[in-house]
Amino acid sequence: MQLDSFILTNFKNYSFQQIDCSPGLTCFIGRNGMGKTNLLDAIYYLCMGKSYFNLPDSLVANHDSDFFRLEGHFLREGRKEEVVAKVMPRRKKALERNGVPYNRLSEHVGLFPVVMIAPDDTNLATEGSEIRRRFLDNTLSQLDNQYLQHLIRYNKLLQQRNALLKKFGEEGRYNPTLLETYSRQMAGPATAIYQSRRDFMEPFREVLRRLYQSISGEAEEVDCRYTSKMEQGPLEVLMQEAAEKDRILQRTTAGPHKDDLDFTIRGYPLKRFASQGQLKSFILSLKLAQYRLLAEQKKMPPLLLLDDIFDKLDGERATHLLELLLQEDFGQAFITDTDEQRLEAIIQKFGHRYLKYSIEGGRASKMSSHE
Repeated sequence: MQLDSFILTNFKNYSFQQIDCSPGLTCFIGRNGMGKTNLLDAIYYLCMGKSYFNLPDSLVANHDSDFFRLEGHFLREGRKEEVVAKVMPRRKKALERNGVPYNRLSEHVGLFPVVMIAPDDTNLATEGSEIRRRFLDNTLSQLDNQYLQHLIRYNKLLQQRNALLKKFGEEGRYNPTLLETYSRQMAGPATAIYQSRRDFMEPFREVLRRLYQSISGEAEEVDCRYTSKMEQGPLEVLMQEAAEKDRILQRTTAGPHKDDLDFTIRGYPLKRFASQGQLKSFILSLKLAQYRLLAEQKKMPPLLLLDDIFDKLDGERATHLLELLLQEDFGQAFITDTDEQRLEAIIQKFGHRYLKYSIEGGRASKMSSHE
């Protein structure tokens, strides 16, 4: 799969911009705050139908406008494809592929696989379980649209069950039979979600550990384990056991929405015992493992979006990462950086296929190219 070009209209700090893409490496150079990351987010939006940063669409449009439009021209499985995203006030978001609107946005996910690596991804290790579940869901939803449908169904029922628990608390009454109706409906999608996550983790862990060794150049062992209460039994049983707790807290406390990933280094919690360099290497390995499994199972290389990832890496780790990217077929990559000399060194190592843009105040100017 390849992105040939994309067009932004009123997207974040861009009023209008067309970007031609290299089949190899496309680079965006500029100071912080100029709009480099916004270009990567536009690509991500075209692939996933939403911003990488979980922003509501109302905050994605240019401050001087109340709508935005994105257009991407792809080459996928030997065919040209056009994806258009349109968001207008008081109207439902529209996502089209080859001129045909989707009935459901979820139908688009996985057709144009993408992996983005950004500086704030260290939050995967340092913050709560929700962000790690989001990482799992992002990966599995791109691999299997049926997984995404189970997830949507489960989350809708969960929201309804929680609303009912809150209503019981406000009204001072409790109807376990009515609550059980939701529990039974949630059991099917919950089991499917749990099994998909469990089956995914074993091959993922192996790839993650190998990539960490390559990037860090160090011998310490890292691991990533999936933890779920559903290991203890079916959802309906877990919910029966948690019924009194749910009633008191007025929310559902058992189910895959409580699953987590446990990151370790040398057998100890990564969050507490990893240095900054080790933490950065682990997160890069995590994302590149995501990339590797997507490429393997989708039978096409995802787009790889690298946002200022060399900024906080020491020279040795940056070299190891570059060597890894060069040794493997990582397909089409997009890189942002604030340091032109560092970016030039990357370009020279990547070889002859590149495009380089200067980004200044929401405008991209082509600096050089070689195809």
